[in-house]
Amino acid sequence: MAQNCYHSSIEGAQHGAKSLAQFLDYAKASGAAGAQPSNYMLQGEKGFKKAKEIKETFESRGMLLDGISCHCPLWVHTTAWTGSPSIRPFIPADVAQKSPAEIEKWAENYLFKLMDLAAELGVKILPTFWGVAFGWEVASGYPWGFWAGPGFDLIKEGQERFVKKTAKIRAHANKLGIYLAHEIHPGTGAMCADDFNMLVSICDGDKCLAVNADPSHCWEGESWETRFLKVAPRVYAAHIKNFVIRPNIPLRMMDGTWGKRAMQFVDLPSGDINMQRYAELLIHIGYPSRYCQVMGTKSAPLVVEAESAHKDLDYTSANGVAFVRDHLCWPAAAGSFEDGMGA
Repeated sequence: MAQNCYHSSIEGAQHGAKSLAQFLDYAKASGAAGAQPSNYMLQGEKGFKKAKEIKETFESRGMLLDGISCHCPLWVHTTAWTGSPSIRPFIPADVAQKSPAEIEKWAENYLFKLMDLAAELGVKILPTFWGVAFGWEVASGYPWGFWAGPGFDLIKEGQERFVKKTAKIRAHANKLGIYLAHEIHPGTGAMCADDFNMLVSICDGDKCLAVNADPSHCWEGESWETRFLKVAPRVYAAHIKNFVIRPNIPLRMMDGTWGKRAMQFVDLPSGDINMQRYAELLIHIGYPSRYCQVMGTKSAPLVVEAESAHKDLDYTSANGVAFVRDHLCWPAAAGSFEDGMGA
């Protein structure tokens, strides 16, 4: 029988209250073969932990290291210039008191060190977000920011800002052979497939600009199939997450209480997305083979990020890991199902 092209994995950002060891113990007990810790889980008392210590922590539990989630620091880096207080939860309190330019520089240096650590660990794919390089007006998704006027063009200014602010980070990633896998997401540097392809274009096709596929953020008109077919050659990472849209409730509202919102993240089996079809699409666009080639592995991770406004986080995530393990880690077809007809 053909080998499974996927293995079950789990994202660490939502489980930040756990140490790396605690997170891996939880992941293993849930049935995961690998894990994708957050950058925070790799921090020690003074900077990052040594690569040797991190490797030993994974090896002692027989777990695969499936990338490092660094969504927060890269989002901070490309958002700090706006002066938004929304970056404060993701940076040290003393850094949060600095000027936007100083925060941006701190984030840049932090990312250099994280990429150096990733390279030492043999991790070549970093799932992340680019921040609001185009400004909050444009990130709102409403035409306020799309009109050009006397002395301003927010789209053109944002393009120039993105290229300039990310240049050193992209250069360092390319030097180390690292792919920065942006999770196309509302309120980030690329909110749809066309936005992401625009970033690639203005950066002259930069190789390090990759995509972390996550279908749960396709809830405003662009289906997950349309999105990931458009960026297919750039998909180097994949989260697996589900959602539902509650009818007759505005998708955009000024209420941060998840239970009241129209779009709800849910456990994997009960959402609107057919997870089987999503896993098949990832094969179709070449994600597993691309990941395995870059990382030197025999299978690619489906990284669970199951969340719920109503169910306990650990329960929901463990349920998601088991779902992936039991239902999505199947042997991939080696050819057409018609190949044996008439033999």
